Amino acid sequence: MKRTRTRAAAALASAAVIGVTATSAAGAADASGAAAPAAARQTRQIASSQLGQDYRITLTALRSTSDQYAASVRLQVFEPNRAGKWKETSRVRVGAVDGWFWFPLTGKGAICRFSTASTEPAPVAVSLLITPSIGCSAAAHYEIRDGRIHASAP
Repeated sequence: MKRTRTRAAAALASAAVIGVTATSAAGAADASGAAAPAAARQTRQIASSQLGQDYRITLTALRSTSDQYAASVRLQVFEPNRAGKWKETSRVRVGAVDGWFWFPLTGKGAICRFSTASTEPAPVAVSLLITPSIGCSAAAHYEIRDGRIHASAP
């Protein structure tokens, strides 16, 4: 009885692998030979701050589509529109494209420094964990002026 269940489980697992492989191969191109659209990029908001009713600032990790361990970071600014909904007004990349590691960036202790202030211009400082053994990055400094992000000196 136990041997029959083991064989049945192995047969189901093999069928699943074959089905996934066939589905992946079939989904790679349509009848015209064109490539299928790429899967949606995995993102995770890692920090946010709201400055009164004026601005909402977010840091988002974007997982690389070419390297499962790499990620990019996006800093965005939102302002409320007339309907009271938050609308993006500016965005910049923090660091290099795929210049961060996904798992440290989305894990515990990823934000070493994320400071904002409700002044005009509004200063923003960002320092992120590179890896637990390396530690934190140098702080990147920005200013938000009239809803737009500008690099600034420390």
